[in-house]
Amino acid sequence: MSAENPWPLRVVSKKIGDWLARLGEVWTEGQITEISHRGRTVYLTLRDPAAEVSMRVVDFTGAVAACDPPLRDGAQVVIRAQAQWWDKNGSLSLHVREIRQVGLGELLARLERLKKLLAAEGLFAAERKKPLPFLPYRIGLITGRASDAMRDVLKNAKARLPSADFEVREVAVQGPRAVTEVCAALAELDRNPDVEVIVIARGGGSMEDLLPFSDETLCRAVAEAVTPVVSAIGHEPDTPILDYVADWRASTPTEAGKKVVPDLAEEQRGLNICRTRLRQALNAMVAREADGLAAMRARPVMARPETMLEARGEAVANLTHRMRARVDSRLERSTDDLEHLRARLRSLSPQSTLDRGYAIVTDTESGAVLREAAAAGEAIEVRLAAGSLRAAVVQTREEG
Repeated sequence: MSAENPWPLRVVSKKIGDWLARLGEVWTEGQITEISHRGRTVYLTLRDPAAEVSMRVVDFTGAVAACDPPLRDGAQVVIRAQAQWWDKNGSLSLHVREIRQVGLGELLARLERLKKLLAAEGLFAAERKKPLPFLPYRIGLITGRASDAMRDVLKNAKARLPSADFEVREVAVQGPRAVTEVCAALAELDRNPDVEVIVIARGGGSMEDLLPFSDETLCRAVAEAVTPVVSAIGHEPDTPILDYVADWRASTPTEAGKKVVPDLAEEQRGLNICRTRLRQALNAMVAREADGLAAMRARPVMARPETMLEARGEAVANLTHRMRARVDSRLERSTDDLEHLRARLRSLSPQSTLDRGYAIVTDTESGAVLREAAAAGEAIEVRLAAGSLRAAVVQTREEG
């Protein structure tokens, strides 16, 4: 087989059929979206609710007729089938051998298992939930086409904040296309930087109608969204899993409309109260400061400022007088001490001795004081109390 020697299309088609024949019977699950009868043959369309995947199912065996209760559009089923390839038109279908409807009890068990799985992965944890913005610039709304839920959200939000801006995406909120359309709308709004919060709203319904909001694909898409998501499915008895994954759960679309925006009137009342309290506090502070200023102005020193200078002048004068008195006293004591020292000095000086009639005799040549009698004929100098004289030794005499 090559470009020069290709297989005929019939050969390719037959080989595909042979390969599918080796696949054997398979069990698969999906949602019935279409049922049509052509004689004894029943044609079904089986769709995967979590993806844009569907396949034709053909019943030649009466498996559909054997279902109790009868199959209807939207029913969740598990089928055993054989893949068949039609050579002539190149189409693939499943030839059903057995059909089992998924009962309510089994659905609840599956949902419980999914809930435990997502909880174990931390998708319900409070710490991963994002806070809602106080005043969102734009609000994304995913809801049914022309639904009461959409009207409730818009009406209540705009009643609280007339300037609330919405980016609305109308999608299927039940049936086989619901998961795909809601996920696509969520991804589109999450990419929009102007959208700061996304509301997924539906006005309640039966458990079967709300199954898309417990779908694993949708729940994981909400958990991975960067924008905060509000779940407003409005079905209290059976809480869809989306309520656990969303960042905030509203019991109804009405509550969601009130939660995503602040109440303008209430905020204005709060601002007025704060403004009044601020004005009162400011007036009280100004009054206290004015009273304090008046009290300061009423003091004598402020009425006659020179009083403060006079008091300080008197204090300076007293200090000056005390300083002078202490200096004079110190000088007087120092003068007395000096006189005493002078008197003692006089009493100890040689002059005082001379004044009493004594004389100091020195050798004329050497100037040394004579303490013994000099030899006759030596020249001496005699210092008296007043003046001095020179003399010569005429005679010496020893006393003993």
